[in-house]
Amino acid sequence: AKEKLSWSIRYKVATGTAEGLYYLHEGCQRRIIHKDIKASNILLTENFEAQISDFGLAKWLPDQWTHHTVSKIEGTFGYLPPEFFMHGIVDEKTDVYAYGVLLLELITGKQALDSAQHSLVMWAKPLIKENKIKQLVDPVMGDDYDLEELERLVFIASLCIHQTSMNRPHMNQCVYIYIQVVEIFRGDKGSLDQLKLRQNSKLQRTYSEELLDNEEYNSTRYLNDINRHMETVLGTSKNS
Repeated sequence: AKEKLSWSIRYKVATGTAEGLYYLHEGCQRRIIHKDIKASNILLTENFEAQISDFGLAKWLPDQWTHHTVSKIEGTFGYLPPEFFMHGIVDEKTDVYAYGVLLLELITGKQALDSAQHSLVMWAKPLIKENKIKQLVDPVMGDDYDLEELERLVFIASLCIHQTSMNRPHMNQCVYIYIQVVEIFRGDKGSLDQLKLRQNSKLQRTYSEELLDNEEYNSTRYLNDINRHMETVLGTSKNS
């Protein structure tokens, strides 16, 4: 039977993973893009400290490199952002998107793609948009969670899974939300302004941000891309 994780553990995993990604993206000598952030690659110590594992697909990006481009599918379906399917682009925002999906998994107890290939992101987005965040919570949790922490996780997840990479935060901004008492949900514009100012001055816009700035990419195209690439990988394409 699957072990039930308490809310406090889930929240600890969320914050620990954010700090780990922040270190990979900005704390190392060269930027490291993990490329395969997912639940099974987050290991927990006996004290439930999150440790990012499996760097088999990871890429080192020197400062002068804006991005890495792949010509074949690398990563895990359900965690891959739109720009990956459109252009094969990999940069920091690839990990940010996957982190957002991971947050949704922690909140909901659902998988990124279920057995019927239904996308967790596409299921969650309407509930987030309508602010029905309590309907996102894993039923096994009941009411045993901290509402303010839930709001914070949902807010961060909603930013991270944005279909346009330029509207996703950098990981340092995610960490900032965790360590500050942010009043965004209560309409404090000053808090939101501080979040925007938290952008690290040494970070320029990522390549995917520049490329997708004015591109249209809707949920239908995203799901079609997932299905098309899965058919290619599994060799089940009708044209094969």
